[in-house]
Amino acid sequence: MKSAAVRVFLVWLALMLAGLAVVWNSRFTADMSFFLPSNPSAEQRALVEQLQDGSVSRLLMVAVEGGDEKQRAAVSRALRQALAADPDFLSVQNGEAGGLEGERDRLLAHRYALSPSVSPERFTEDGLRAAVTDTIDLLSSPAGMLLKPYLARDPTGEVLSILGQLNPGAQPQMRAGVWASRDGERAMLLLQTRVLGSDTDGQALAIDKVHAAFEQARASTGHSALTMVLSGPGQFAVQARETIKSEAKRLSLMSSIAIWLVLFWVYRSFKLLALGLIPVLSGTLAGIAMVSLVHGTVFGVTVGFGSALIGEAVDYAIYYFVQAGHQGVDQWRRVFWPTIRLGVMTTAIGFGALLFSGFPGLAQLGLYALSGVVTAALVTRFVLPSLTGPGLRVPAHEVWVRRWMALLGRAHHLRWAMVGLAVVVAAYLWVQRDSLWSANLSALSSVTADEANADARMRADLAAPDARYLVTVSADSQEAALQAAEKAGQRLDALVEQGVIGGYDSPARFLPSAELQQQRLASLPPAEVLRERLQRALVDAPLSAARLEPFISDTEAARAAGPMTRADLDGSALALAVDSLLIHGKDGHWTVMLPLRPAPGVPDAAIPAQPVEQVLDGSGALFVDLKTEFEGLYSTYVEEAVELSLLGVLAIALLLAVSLRSVLRLARVLFTLALAVGLVMVMLNLAGVRLHLLHLVGLLLIFAVGSNYALFLDHPGDGEPLDPATLLSMGVAVLTTVIGFGTLASSSVPVLQAVGITVGPGALLALVLSAVLVYPKPAHPPSGVAA
Repeated sequence: MKSAAVRVFLVWLALMLAGLAVVWNSRFTADMSFFLPSNPSAEQRALVEQLQDGSVSRLLMVAVEGGDEKQRAAVSRALRQALAADPDFLSVQNGEAGGLEGERDRLLAHRYALSPSVSPERFTEDGLRAAVTDTIDLLSSPAGMLLKPYLARDPTGEVLSILGQLNPGAQPQMRAGVWASRDGERAMLLLQTRVLGSDTDGQALAIDKVHAAFEQARASTGHSALTMVLSGPGQFAVQARETIKSEAKRLSLMSSIAIWLVLFWVYRSFKLLALGLIPVLSGTLAGIAMVSLVHGTVFGVTVGFGSALIGEAVDYAIYYFVQAGHQGVDQWRRVFWPTIRLGVMTTAIGFGALLFSGFPGLAQLGLYALSGVVTAALVTRFVLPSLTGPGLRVPAHEVWVRRWMALLGRAHHLRWAMVGLAVVVAAYLWVQRDSLWSANLSALSSVTADEANADARMRADLAAPDARYLVTVSADSQEAALQAAEKAGQRLDALVEQGVIGGYDSPARFLPSAELQQQRLASLPPAEVLRERLQRALVDAPLSAARLEPFISDTEAARAAGPMTRADLDGSALALAVDSLLIHGKDGHWTVMLPLRPAPGVPDAAIPAQPVEQVLDGSGALFVDLKTEFEGLYSTYVEEAVELSLLGVLAIALLLAVSLRSVLRLARVLFTLALAVGLVMVMLNLAGVRLHLLHLVGLLLIFAVGSNYALFLDHPGDGEPLDPATLLSMGVAVLTTVIGFGTLASSSVPVLQAVGITVGPGALLALVLSAVLVYPKPAHPPSGVAA
C-alpha cells in the first residue's frame, strides 16, 4: 500500500514539474485581443491593432497647474527640455518652435520629397517669387526664426510647409509662448512615448520619468507650488495595474488570514492547513499549462478570472479532511467521493461549454476552469490520502454540528415559501429582462468618472487625436498602403475644410509613397533653369539670387538622390511615428491607421459617422468608431457566453438525470440552483448593478459550488439524517467561500468586486436553499428537535 502511495506521489510530482516547465516558457499577454473573435472583421482587427500599437495609445497629456501663466510657462519649458533629451520619448511638444529642432536637419534634407507644396507651378518664375516673399515675411515669427539660418538653402519655405502638415487642424491656444488650456489656467504638453501602448512596464518607466522631470523643473525654476496632472491611455493602464496589484495583495491577505483561522479552528493542525493548498496550487498550475499548450498564449484576464474559479478546489480539501477525518479514508472513498465526483463533473461540463466559443478569451476561460477543477479534484482523491496517511483526525465540533442539525431538521417547513419566492423572482427577471445586462464596456474599467472627464478636458485643450475614431486601410505592400493613405487623406481634407473633423494623422505625411515623391522631385527644374528663373523672379527683392546657390545645389542633390525610404528615417522621431501608423501584420499585409481629431467645440468630442463613411465610400478605407465597435463586440461576447452557459446547464441537467435517476430529485436540485442564481441576479439589479461578463462568471461558479451542496444534501436516503461530518464540511466550505469572495466585494476594482458580490452571497444562498428544498424531510426528528 505504501509503495502504491509513493508511486502516486511521484507521478503527481513529475506532472507538476512538467507543468512548471510549461508555465515557465509560456507567453502571457494583457492585450485586448482577449475580446477579439477567432475570425475578426477588418474593423475588429483595426480595433486591436490600434489599442496595441497605435500612436494614440502612446500619448501622454500633461497639465501644469497653479501659479500664474509665466510661472507655468517656465516650468513647461523646463519640462519639455528635460524630456526632449530623453530617448524614451518620441516627441515632446508644448507649442515652442524649438520642439522640432531634433528633426529639423532631417526634414531639411528630405524637404522636397516631404513638402506638400512642391509642384511644377511652385518652381516657375511667379511661383518662386511668391514662395520666397512669403518665407521672408515669416522670418519674424517663432518658426521663421528657427529656420532663419537655413534661408539660403530653403528660400521657398518647404520645411515650414512640412511642419504645417505635421500639426494639422485646430491647435491649442498659446499663453506666454507655450500651449495652454482653453480657460488659460493650465500649461499643456503632449508627449508620445517610444514604447508601445501595450507595453505597460515601458509606459510605467516613461511616466516615472515625467514625474522626475517635473520635480526637477519645479526645482530649477523655483516654482515649487505648481502641480502636474497626467492623463492618457498609458497612465490609465499603469494606474489600473497598480491598483489591481495593490487590491489583490490586500484582499488576498485579509481573506487568507480569515480562512486560515477558520480552517485551523476546524483542523487544529498546521500540517492539514499546508496540505490543503496542494489541490489549489495543482489546479492553478494545470489550468495555465493546458491553456498555454492549446492556445500558445495565455491571457492575463484568463488567469485572473480562473483564479476565482479555481477557488472551488479549496472545498475539495475541506470535504476530504473533515469527512475522512471523522469516518476514515476508505469510508470517504466509498461513500463521499462519488458525490464529489458528480459535482466535479457538473462543473467541468458547465465550463466546458465555453470551449466552443468563437472568442479565444471565453475558450481559454473554459479550458482553464475545466482542467483546473478536474486536476484539483483528482489530486484530492489520489494524492492527499498518500500525504496525510491513515492517522487523519479532525475534531468533531459537536456543539456547532448539533445546532446546524437542528436548523436543518426544520428547514423543510419553508419549502412552499421558497416556491412562492421563485415565482416572484421569475416574474421580476422577466419584467427586467431588457435592463439586466450591460453593453457598456466601461463597466470593466477601473477608470473613475472624474478621471475620464479630466482626460476628455485635456484632450480637448490639446486638440489631441482621440483614441476613439480612426480610418483604416489595408494593402499587400507598403507602397500600396501609403498610396491608399494618401487617397484617403485627400478625402478627409474635404471634411477638415467643412469642419466635420478637426484633423487627422497619417504616415504618408512622414513617408509619402514613392509615386508621390517621384512626382514632387520631377517638379524640380535642372540647376541652370532654376538659376535663370531665380534671377528674373528676385529682381528688386530683399534676397538676391546670388545668395541662393546652396538652394540650387540642394535641389540638384534631391533630384539625383531620388525618393526617400523608410530606412532614411531610422533613429528619428519620424520613424517611430511612421511605424505606429503603418503596421506590417503577421499575415504579410500592411495596415494604415489614420486617427481622427474631433472638430473643436463639438459636444463630447464626437465625430459623426455618416459623413465620414460617405466621403470614404469606394476608397477601400474604413471608418472605425472604436468605442461603438468595442461595445458591439463586447455585447456579442456576453450574448454568446450566456448562450453557451445555458447549453452547459442543459448538459449538467442531463448528467444529473442519469446519476440521480429520479425526476423529483433532479427537479429539486435544478430548482434550487436556478433559484440561487435568480436571487443573486435580482439582488444585484435592485442594487442598481447591471450584469456584465464578470457577473456571468460568478453565476456559473454559484452553479458549480451550489451543485456540490445540493448533491450532498440529496444524498441521505430513507429519511435518515445527514451525517454530521458531511454537514460540518459543508458549513466550513461555504464559510470559507463567503469569506474569500465576500472580501472581494469590498474591492474598489470593478472586475474583482463583480465576482465578490456575485459568488459571496450566491454560495450562501445555494447552501440555505439546498437545505430547504433538497434535504429530505426527516422520518424521525433529530434528538432534541420538535417535529
